[in-house]
Amino acid sequence: MDEHDRQARGAAARDKLPELAARGVELVAVTFVDNSGVTRVKAVPLARLESAAAWGIGAAPCFDGFTFHDLPGNVPGPDAPGAVGDLRLHPDLARVVPLAARPGWAWAPGDRYGQDGTPHPIDARIMAGAAVTALADAGYTAKAAFEVEWMVGKDTEDGSWVPAVRGSAYGMGRVVELADYLRAVVAALIEQGVAVQQIHPEYARGQFELSVGHEDPVGAADTLVLVRETIRAVTLTHGLRASFAPKVQPDGLGTGGHVHLSVWDGEQNIFAGGDQAFGLTTTATRFTAGILHRLPALAAIGAPSVASYLRLVPKYWAGAFVGWGLENRETAIRVIAGPAGSRAWAANIEVKCFDQSANPYLVVAALLRAGLAGLAEAAELPDPVDVDPMTLDEPERAARGITQLPTTLADAIDELEADEALEEALGERFLRTFIGVRRTEMFSLTGLTPEQVVDAYRWVY
Repeated sequence: MDEHDRQARGAAARDKLPELAARGVELVAVTFVDNSGVTRVKAVPLARLESAAAWGIGAAPCFDGFTFHDLPGNVPGPDAPGAVGDLRLHPDLARVVPLAARPGWAWAPGDRYGQDGTPHPIDARIMAGAAVTALADAGYTAKAAFEVEWMVGKDTEDGSWVPAVRGSAYGMGRVVELADYLRAVVAALIEQGVAVQQIHPEYARGQFELSVGHEDPVGAADTLVLVRETIRAVTLTHGLRASFAPKVQPDGLGTGGHVHLSVWDGEQNIFAGGDQAFGLTTTATRFTAGILHRLPALAAIGAPSVASYLRLVPKYWAGAFVGWGLENRETAIRVIAGPAGSRAWAANIEVKCFDQSANPYLVVAALLRAGLAGLAEAAELPDPVDVDPMTLDEPERAARGITQLPTTLADAIDELEADEALEEALGERFLRTFIGVRRTEMFSLTGLTPEQVVDAYRWVY
């Protein structure tokens, strides 16, 4: 970042000030998501926004090493984040928006730079942008969207889980019980410019799901952060609590963070109009194969908590098997062709095995890098899976090349450490830091029961 960049950022902030002031904004929350998947924040008064845009807000590098419960991670090496040094958090004013559910406040995602103006090498949002650039250099663009599932509970003194609704899964009764709340969630999001597609009760007790429109991958991650914090705010104003954790009860259904992804060659969606299975192009099969073959390693990034592996089990639509199929909700990758007549723009893949303890910026960065590796390798997809893999016995699954994803965070981390393509693409420094954080988290929960693990995460995400 040079003087010209700083002047441009300051000018962009000045241009925003009248509109934000007219909307009653007094404070701007600037967020980033760390390696534990927690959204961290620094806020400035509106009068300081121009300075924050040009010169950044001080942010200690120690947050790169924080675990989900704010313990310092055991990160080896000379670049281990700690008390020494400083970063500058710069708001992206293209995304600044007044918060409908928190009057007087606005929100913007931030990027972290060093004091010398160079991008922080393990800032997840910058890493996601770099992956988008790498995809563009290969001649492609991408569109993405996150599904947002959450659990609505009553606010109890001991923090235990009591669902806020009694209605059936997908039942209208649940909507009737919380009609005003759901309307407030959607109204707040629409006021903030979020393209809400649908909202409905989900399977688990107290669970709902909201879908948003697709956008560029960095924008999709930004929107996920905004949607979650909006839901959290609206939920609190209704005397309830929202949880995005992978599990709120060890024996209950989990909460996912499914990712929808399409890749475009100019105006052509590579997942439609091709001569491969289900209309995929050869490019699409190679890109998808790059992700599929690396799913055991990608699980450490997209399902990165100890609680993730209480969710990532067969028969729960969590995508616990390394496989792909047309509209198959028990494989980790689901091909969505779209209704006839819409396939040219609607076809995409859904990665089902991820959850919301993940950093969404790291998720899109890792998926794009894995897909690019598949293109470089001319990777091939195995045969699609057209049944629930659990209906096959183990020899048949083995014969068809269907394996289960890692069943523990430790196993997923081992797979990530062994993947040379992801290490090269994401960087050794990032992997060392990320793995150190997640291993510290894992060790801190060693010996706890599933109930205790779920309790530890329930209200963090």
